[in-house]
Amino acid sequence: MKVVQDLVAYFDKGGQLSRRQLRRLLDKNAIASDAPPNMHGLCEKVGATYYFRITGVAEGQIWGTDIYSGDSILGAAAVHMGLLKPGQSDVFRVRVVTPPEEFPGSERNGVTSTPYGRYQYAWVLSAI
Repeated sequence: MKVVQDLVAYFDKGGQLSRRQLRRLLDKNAIASDAPPNMHGLCEKVGATYYFRITGVAEGQIWGTDIYSGDSILGAAAVHMGLLKPGQSDVFRVRVVTPPEEFPGSERNGVTSTPYGRYQYAWVLSAI
Protein backbone atom coordinates (compact mmCIF):
# COMPACT_ATOMS: atom_id res chain seq x y z
CA MET A 1 0.00 0.00 0.00
CA LYS A 2 2.84 2.42 0.81
CA VAL A 3 4.33 2.14 -2.69
CA VAL A 4 0.95 2.96 -4.24
CA GLN A 5 0.53 5.91 -1.85
CA ASP A 6 4.00 7.20 -2.80
CA LEU A 7 3.14 7.00 -6.48
CA VAL A 8 -0.18 8.80 -6.04
CA ALA A 9 1.49 11.44 -3.83
CA TYR A 10 4.07 12.04 -6.56
CA PHE A 11 1.36 12.74 -9.16
CA ASP A 12 -0.76 14.67 -6.64
CA LYS A 13 2.15 17.00 -5.73
CA GLY A 14 2.98 17.50 -9.37
CA GLY A 15 -0.57 18.60 -10.12
CA GLN A 16 -1.04 15.69 -12.49
CA LEU A 17 -4.10 14.34 -10.66
CA SER A 18 -7.29 16.35 -10.51
CA ARG A 19 -9.23 16.44 -7.25
CA ARG A 20 -11.90 14.38 -9.00
CA GLN A 21 -9.41 11.70 -10.11
CA LEU A 22 -7.85 11.55 -6.64
CA ARG A 23 -11.25 11.39 -4.96
CA ARG A 24 -12.32 8.55 -7.29
CA LEU A 25 -9.24 6.52 -6.32
CA LEU A 26 -9.92 7.18 -2.66
CA ASP A 27 -13.62 6.34 -2.89
CA LYS A 28 -12.75 2.98 -4.47
CA ASN A 29 -10.45 2.28 -1.49
CA ALA A 30 -7.62 1.93 -3.98
CA ILE A 31 -5.09 3.91 -1.97
CA ALA A 32 -6.41 4.95 1.43
CA SER A 33 -6.03 2.77 4.47
CA ASP A 34 -7.47 3.21 7.93
CA ALA A 35 -5.50 5.79 9.85
CA PRO A 36 -3.14 4.80 12.62
CA PRO A 37 -3.86 6.57 15.94
CA ASN A 38 -0.99 8.99 15.32
CA MET A 39 1.90 9.51 12.92
CA HIS A 40 4.51 7.94 15.18
CA GLY A 41 7.08 6.25 12.95
CA LEU A 42 5.73 7.89 9.77
CA CYS A 43 7.17 11.41 10.12
CA GLU A 44 10.85 10.83 9.42
CA LYS A 45 10.75 12.35 5.92
CA VAL A 46 9.53 15.93 5.53
CA GLY A 47 7.26 16.10 2.49
CA ALA A 48 5.99 12.53 2.81
CA THR A 49 2.28 12.36 2.00
CA TYR A 50 -0.23 9.79 3.18
CA TYR A 51 -3.92 9.24 2.47
CA PHE A 52 -5.86 7.87 5.42
CA ARG A 53 -9.47 7.14 6.28
CA ILE A 54 -9.85 8.99 9.58
CA THR A 55 -12.69 8.75 12.08
CA GLY A 56 -13.27 11.80 14.25
CA VAL A 57 -12.94 11.52 18.02
CA ALA A 58 -13.59 14.11 20.73
CA GLU A 59 -10.93 12.74 23.05
CA GLY A 60 -7.25 12.14 22.59
CA GLN A 61 -4.16 14.19 23.15
CA ILE A 62 -3.12 16.65 20.47
CA TRP A 63 -0.40 19.27 20.47
CA GLY A 64 -0.57 22.25 18.13
CA THR A 65 -3.08 24.12 16.02
CA ASP A 66 -3.27 23.40 12.26
CA ILE A 67 0.26 21.96 12.47
CA TYR A 68 0.32 19.06 14.91
CA SER A 69 3.13 17.16 16.61
CA GLY A 70 3.91 13.69 15.26
CA ASP A 71 2.33 11.97 18.24
CA SER A 72 -1.00 13.86 18.09
CA ILE A 73 -4.15 11.78 17.60
CA LEU A 74 -5.34 12.09 13.97
CA GLY A 75 -9.06 11.72 14.72
CA ALA A 76 -8.98 14.38 17.44
CA ALA A 77 -7.05 16.78 15.19
CA ALA A 78 -9.65 16.32 12.42
CA VAL A 79 -12.42 17.32 14.86
CA HIS A 80 -10.29 20.17 16.26
CA MET A 81 -9.90 21.53 12.71
CA GLY A 82 -13.62 21.21 12.03
CA LEU A 83 -13.11 18.64 9.25
CA LEU A 84 -15.08 15.91 11.03
CA LYS A 85 -17.52 15.45 13.88
CA PRO A 86 -16.96 12.64 16.38
CA GLY A 87 -17.92 9.34 14.77
CA GLN A 88 -17.78 10.66 11.19
CA SER A 89 -15.19 9.24 8.79
CA ASP A 90 -13.62 10.52 5.60
CA VAL A 91 -10.37 10.28 3.68
CA PHE A 92 -7.75 12.99 4.17
CA ARG A 93 -4.27 13.89 3.01
CA VAL A 94 -1.66 13.92 5.79
CA ARG A 95 1.62 15.64 4.90
CA VAL A 96 4.76 15.59 7.01
CA VAL A 97 6.14 19.11 7.48
CA THR A 98 9.08 20.82 9.11
CA PRO A 99 8.20 21.27 12.79
CA PRO A 100 7.57 24.81 14.00
CA GLU A 101 9.57 26.30 16.87
CA GLU A 102 6.56 25.67 19.10
CA PHE A 103 3.11 24.15 18.82
CA PRO A 104 0.43 26.59 20.02
CA GLY A 105 -2.57 25.18 21.84
CA SER A 106 -6.21 26.15 21.27
CA GLU A 107 -9.78 25.07 21.88
CA ARG A 108 -11.90 24.43 18.79
CA ASN A 109 -14.99 22.40 18.06
CA GLY A 110 -15.03 20.90 21.55
CA VAL A 111 -11.44 19.63 21.37
CA THR A 112 -8.57 21.25 23.26
CA SER A 113 -5.03 21.05 21.94
CA THR A 114 -2.15 21.53 24.33
CA PRO A 115 0.72 23.93 23.62
CA TYR A 116 4.13 22.33 23.34
CA GLY A 117 7.65 23.52 22.65
CA ARG A 118 10.01 22.07 20.09
CA TYR A 119 9.25 18.54 18.84
CA GLN A 120 11.11 16.70 16.11
CA TYR A 121 8.11 15.66 13.98
CA ALA A 122 5.03 17.48 12.63
CA TRP A 123 2.20 16.99 10.16
CA VAL A 124 -0.72 18.83 8.60
CA LEU A 125 -4.10 17.46 7.65
CA SER A 126 -6.10 18.56 4.63
CA ALA A 127 -9.36 17.62 2.97
CA ILE A 128 -9.33 16.24 -0.52
